[in-house]
Amino acid sequence: MIISLLQNDIVWGNPTANQEKISEILWGLDKSDLYVLPEMFSTGFAVNPEGIAEKDESSLMWMKNMAAELKGAICGSVATEVDGLYYNRFYFVKPNGEVTTYDKRHLFTYADEHLRYRRGDQRVEVEFRGCRFLLQVCYDLRFPVFSRNNQKIPYDCALYVGSWPTSRLAVWDTLLHARAIENQCYVVGVNRIGQDQSGRYSGGTLLVDHYGNTLAACPLDEDSAITVELELQKLREFRRKFPVLKDAD
Repeated sequence: MIISLLQNDIVWGNPTANQEKISEILWGLDKSDLYVLPEMFSTGFAVNPEGIAEKDESSLMWMKNMAAELKGAICGSVATEVDGLYYNRFYFVKPNGEVTTYDKRHLFTYADEHLRYRRGDQRVEVEFRGCRFLLQVCYDLRFPVFSRNNQKIPYDCALYVGSWPTSRLAVWDTLLHARAIENQCYVVGVNRIGQDQSGRYSGGTLLVDHYGNTLAACPLDEDSAITVELELQKLREFRRKFPVLKDAD
């Protein structure tokens, strides 16, 4: 499983500009099985979704087109409006057009996200090309019980897409490593860079393995991308030899 992580600045409230920019980055990469984008990659993190959240699913259609053309899955979250209700919705789009959605469960009350968006009520996992992924969004990272792995059908990789501010970057890094160790899995953290009305973002995009080692990371404060192979057989052999998950509460 080859996975590419994109760390980029986001043009506020302009899906077309962001889609064009990300398309250019994606076409410049070697082919991957999965491409991971930040939280609300098409608009920036919109606490007030009115006039920002998408009704027409334009970003979802773009994701479907890119997945088909790249012959790989693409995922990230989008501010979405459905029947007058707002969701911070994580889309995982396969190249055949199949879409799996996860609505962010832990809304960021510190910024009043919970006053505008509808909270998701389901944990979501998706299987693609022999790898099982857990879908998570930003603030979900602080809640380990919600991401606890299942020894009977364990996921292989947790995907965290974020708009995590520079001021709390050490927390982001620490918790990504903790989630990988405690769940015996790979963990992906994809975070944006740049500035918006809420503050500054420095990235910190990285991939952590089941030992807690950082396998690859984007440089801080730079538009960049990294491509890494997830060695699933090694992960499963590690779980067999050191069966932590079976002793979990």
